[in-house]
Amino acid sequence: MKQHDLRPAEGATQKRKRVGRGTGSGKGKTSGRGQKGQNARTGGSVRLNFEGGQLPLTKRLPKLRGFNNRFKVYYVPVNLDQLERLFDAQGEVSPDTLAAAGLLGNVSDPVVVLARGEVTKPLSVKVQRISATARQKIEAAGGTVEVLEYQVNKRLPRS
Repeated sequence: MKQHDLRPAEGATQKRKRVGRGTGSGKGKTSGRGQKGQNARTGGSVRLNFEGGQLPLTKRLPKLRGFNNRFKVYYVPVNLDQLERLFDAQGEVSPDTLAAAGLLGNVSDPVVVLARGEVTKPLSVKVQRISATARQKIEAAGGTVEVLEYQVNKRLPRS
C-alpha cells in the first residue's frame, strides 16, 4: 500500500450539508434554525459555561491554591525493621542493594533511613539521609553509617 492508496473507511466521511438552497433541499428558508429566537440569529448562542443564569460550575468550584515545588526532594523511606529483616550481619545497605531487595523502585531515588524497629546486626549503611535516632541504633549495634552526596534535580540541564 502506498500513500496515494489511503482512503477513509467506508461511511467515515459525509458531504457538507448546503443550507439555504431552496425548499426542495430540505434545508431551505430558515436553514434548519427554526423561526426567530436567539439561536436563529447570527452569532446567537449562549457562551460555553452558561447555565441559564445559575452560578456556573466553574465559579462554584474553589480556586486552586499553592504550587508544586519542582526542587523538592522526595526521599524513599526505609525503616530499621525492614533492614533487620532483609540484610545479614555485616551486610552493606546502599541504594543498589535496597533496589535489589525490592525496597527501592529507582536506584537514583534518594533514600532516608528512619528509626522504626530495632537493629541487632552490625550493618554498613550508605544512604542520602538518616534520622538521628536511626544512626544511634545502627552504631549501637556495631554498624557504620555513611551519608552519600545527593544533588537536587541532577537531570535538569544547566542554563
